[in-house]
Amino acid sequence: MKKNKLKQVVVTICLLSMTACSTTPPANPDNLCDIFREKDDWYDDAVSMNEKWGVPIQIPMAMMYQESSFRHDALPPRDYIFFGLIPWGRVSSAYGYSQAKTMTWKDYIRETGNSGADRDDFGDAIDFMGWFITKTHKINGVSRWDAYGQYLNYHEGWGGYRRKTYNAKPWLKKVAKKVEQRASKYGTQYRKCKDELEGGFFDWLF
Repeated sequence: MKKNKLKQVVVTICLLSMTACSTTPPANPDNLCDIFREKDDWYDDAVSMNEKWGVPIQIPMAMMYQESSFRHDALPPRDYIFFGLIPWGRVSSAYGYSQAKTMTWKDYIRETGNSGADRDDFGDAIDFMGWFITKTHKINGVSRWDAYGQYLNYHEGWGGYRRKTYNAKPWLKKVAKKVEQRASKYGTQYRKCKDELEGGFFDWLF
């Protein structure tokens, strides 16, 4: 009886705080298992992305961490004019969890038919990344499992990657290496908690 009451309390708390939980970054972004324990709806979205696009969950999650730190309303830095004194818009149109640019997001909507997609919705954002990673594989032959190459494509675009524009950006290569390392760590963590996560919320809570 006590167990049932505790479950009711937990469900009530989750329902009351659902909006806040969906928009706040995870408390421990360095551990993929903790991320999905805290945000089980994110896990459902990530699994759906994997089943739809064949993209390993840890790859877009590592890329998303780098791009937005899992902030739903993340924006690129401002641009400045007149010796850096006056703010003048943003350096790009990137927005949201995936930092997708407006034109690329429109391409995603057109090709997938996901007309109601929003960049500040986690499920839409990770599906977008699955789409982009799959296109990178088709266009430039980069494996869906190659976090390093995938991130370079994500940052430079498919044409920029083919032209190897990243070679003029040593800092970008370092960032791509960080994404690769995080994806590897996320993958190791995920393999240890996958069965637990698939068991459902109350299986691990009680």
